[in-house]
This record gives sequence, structure tokens and C-alpha cells, in this order.
Amino acid sequence: MKTVIVTADDFGAAEAVNEAVEVAHTQGCLTAASLMVTGDAVDDAVARARRLPGLGVGLHLVLVEGRPALPPQQIPDLVGPDGMFRTDMARTGVDIFFRPAVRRQLRAEVEAQFARFAATGLPLDHVNAHKHFHLHPTIAATMIEVGKRYGLKASRAPVEPVNVIAAIELTNRNATTRIADIWARRLRGRFRRQGIVMADQVFGLAWSGAMTTARVAALAARLPDGVSEIYFHPGTRDDFPGHAPGYRYADELAALTSPGVKAALEASGARLARSGDLAA
Repeated sequence: MKTVIVTADDFGAAEAVNEAVEVAHTQGCLTAASLMVTGDAVDDAVARARRLPGLGVGLHLVLVEGRPALPPQQIPDLVGPDGMFRTDMARTGVDIFFRPAVRRQLRAEVEAQFARFAATGLPLDHVNAHKHFHLHPTIAATMIEVGKRYGLKASRAPVEPVNVIAAIELTNRNATTRIADIWARRLRGRFRRQGIVMADQVFGLAWSGAMTTARVAALAARLPDGVSEIYFHPGTRDDFPGHAPGYRYADELAALTSPGVKAALEASGARLARSGDLAA
């Protein structure tokens, strides 16, 4: 039996992203979206989500390359001179792991973002982190500890089956990718011990920012049994403020609304779902 969660990350980052999420949900196969509560277009995203009750909206924790919920002076070790989160994930990760003061700042910021999501009144479908920073063991522990009080029941452990991707297109798995996979498997074990549900496998890492119609249709035809999550970064344009260079946002929206992708998913026998449906 196959179940597929189809998620859009960065909901709230820009109106071009929000519009794509709405179109992909109402006209395509999108079932869930991860909300940046400090995104430039978060109010627009929340307004759209309220009129889309079938869309599972979760919290997309932002702890790198974004705007914090707390004033910068309260989290000085997590932000740069511009008041935005630091972009050096490796150094930030080391500071979080070894420095108690930074861990206290991290906890306060995570708490603030959960509180902002709760203030929207939207049901919490799932929680994950921008750039999958919740692979960091301290961030994961903090997310779980704080999140349990806000109804955290589902998340994402980004374990992507290499054999499925390689059968479609050869990709280069470098040392960084292999290390991330090890941490993702450890995170999956931690979630299971905490009673947090997640997909058995996740797709979107190898082709992040380039989940084209051809790739997604081929993937739908090769979905493993169990629960799969396929995540996207859709947009109605590629050049909105804050876009990631090289990301093919419009092509990802085209894949989400493609009749060919829909037909491939139907042919696979997969049931579309939200993360919250697994918890229920």
C-alpha cells in the first residue's frame, strides 16, 4: 500500500510562493505546505491557508538565512550585524552544540516561532526546518521539547532512497550528502522513540529546486510501498525577492499541476494525504 504526502516548503516567503501553493493545492496534487512564520508574505500565506481547509499547514522553522521572530538583541549569537540569521550553518551548528548561551537563545527563538504559528489559529499539521537544520541533534531535541507543548505530532526525516533516484537519473552523492543521510536516519529513530510520525522515505533532496514534470512523473511510477513525502519549492515566477539562485520555481509548480504527474500518481495506486493524517 502506498501513501504520498506532497509538500511545498517556504510558504510565506513571498506572494509568488503563496500563489503557487494555492494553485498547486486547488488545481494539482499538493496536500501540505510548511509555513515560514517570519516570512515577508506570511500574512498573505495565512489568509490563503484559512480558505484552504484541506491544505495541511505546518511550521517551517527558520534558524538560518532568514528573519528571526525575536529581536536580534535577544539572540545575538544566532544573527549577523544585519539582524538576520547567520548563513554559516556549520559554524552556527558548532556554536549551538558547544555553547550553553547559544542553546538558550535557540530555545527562545524556537519557542517564539511555535507561538507565532499558534497565534494564526491554524491546525499544526507538521513541523520541519529550513535547510533541514533539524538534522542537528540539539535543534531536533529543542524542536521536540518545545513542539510537544504546541501539538507536534508529525515531522520529516529526509531519508531519500538512492536506488529510486538512480533508476531515474544518475546523481552525485558526495561526502556531505552521505553524512546528511546518516543524521537523517538517526533523526528518524529519535522521532519514532518520541511517537512523532513521518514518511518512510522522502524525495526532493537530490533534485531540490528542480523537481520537474519529467522527474516527478518518473518518480511517481517508482514509488516504494509505505508512506512517501515529496517536497517542492513552487513559485509563479523564478525571480521573486529572496529567491534561491538557480531554483526552477515555476517548473516545480508546473509539475504539481501536470496532468501527467496526476495520472502517474493515480496509476501507482498511491493515496494522497497530509502529515497530520498519519498522526490521526
